[in-house]
Amino acid sequence: QVQLVEFGGGSVQTGGSLRLSCAASGGTASRYVMGWFRQAPGKEREFVAAINWSGSRTNSADSVKGRFTISRDNAKNTVYLQMSTLKPEDTAVYYCAAALWDSVQTVADRYAYWGQGTQVTVSS
Repeated sequence: QVQLVEFGGGSVQTGGSLRLSCAASGGTASRYVMGWFRQAPGKEREFVAAINWSGSRTNSADSVKGRFTISRDNAKNTVYLQMSTLKPEDTAVYYCAAALWDSVQTVADRYAYWGQGTQVTVSS
């Protein structure tokens, strides 16, 4: 069983930056593919970015490419999402998730463990 806790959400203005952190505990968290998803009010949860267990492979949604960067520190059992050049459409609850797969996963159903989410609000 893996427990995930997100940190770092908040309110910023358009063009600002935030760094989200996700601390994992339990199980062998460092062996999991880690992903970030987000859900805006009235919308379905969508994939944002994911990283394999070693950090050698990443994938991100087209909407955040060039602005968001996912990384991980297995020694700290923590995954990060550095968000830059934020836009109002990035406003959502951001969720960290863990999946026991060998390759990076973009589908939410592949992730077995989820954090409680952290709110990110970008104002214009």
